[in-house]
Amino acid sequence: MKKVLFINKAHPILRRELEALGYGCEEDLDCDLTALRQKIPAYEGLVLRSRLPVGAELLRAGRNLKFVAREGIGLEHIDVAAADSLGIAVLNSPEGSKDAVGEHALGMLLALLNKLCKADREVREGLWLREENRGRELGELCVGILGYGNTGKALARKLSGLGPRVVAYDKYLSDYGDRYAEEVSLEQLFAKADVLSIHIPGDESNFHFVDAAFLESFARPIYLLNTARGMVLDTRALLDCLRSGKVLAAGLDVLEYETSSLTMPAGNLEHPVVRALRQMDNVLLTPHVAGWSFASKRKHAEVLAKKIKSLIL
Repeated sequence: MKKVLFINKAHPILRRELEALGYGCEEDLDCDLTALRQKIPAYEGLVLRSRLPVGAELLRAGRNLKFVAREGIGLEHIDVAAADSLGIAVLNSPEGSKDAVGEHALGMLLALLNKLCKADREVREGLWLREENRGRELGELCVGILGYGNTGKALARKLSGLGPRVVAYDKYLSDYGDRYAEEVSLEQLFAKADVLSIHIPGDESNFHFVDAAFLESFARPIYLLNTARGMVLDTRALLDCLRSGKVLAAGLDVLEYETSSLTMPAGNLEHPVVRALRQMDNVLLTPHVAGWSFASKRKHAEVLAKKIKSLIL
């Protein structure tokens, strides 16, 4: 029987659908790379999130592999070029968490504009400060979306009922403007946006794409959101811009100090830049959970099942 190995716990829907396609499904949630290399020749499919890297050596060892299915968005831990050269399909499921990420980004933005976290902390400390917590209305602002793929489009749709102008820039696409966002050049993004929400992939070409020069190019001080990957934003440059007032506030679900498996070692939380961000009232931090909803877990499984079925039938 052809077999699929799960090295992360997936929603039961995916296993059910694969079994219906004639696959035997097995789990090994604790294997390291050495153990995985030894057992991978027995499988036609590998299902994972981000626990282990999938490099060329592992892919070559998987001489019977037909597909690697990544439950989620980012593929930076998978050698896609090597997989392609070996005829192994690499599948992911960005559609599965687009709404979760869009909602998280919107929630962060509303919290920052209305100083909700700061006001909550102050009231708990016995302070009742009204003027100091006067908010800004979203409908008076222009939201700039950097990257107009699944999550960028989801955010634009969710913004549509709240009244802001929405513009989008995507270096990978053309003719992508729609009823929810106006397509603009990078220069126009700098000129128009009051808010920057980052939705670009975490590949090498995007390392520190948003750097000091990028942030200083905006015509006005901005609010910044990053629900993409930490490495696309130069965090030290962001800290400098927060201190100077060029960035009014930031909502960060991701940080470049995460490991390749998207975890954050305790020592990295004490990095001087991270420690400074943690102490700022105008910075909202969450632990890489923007796409981490109960519904997205199911949707990722449904998306991958459909893609695997299309691949093999």
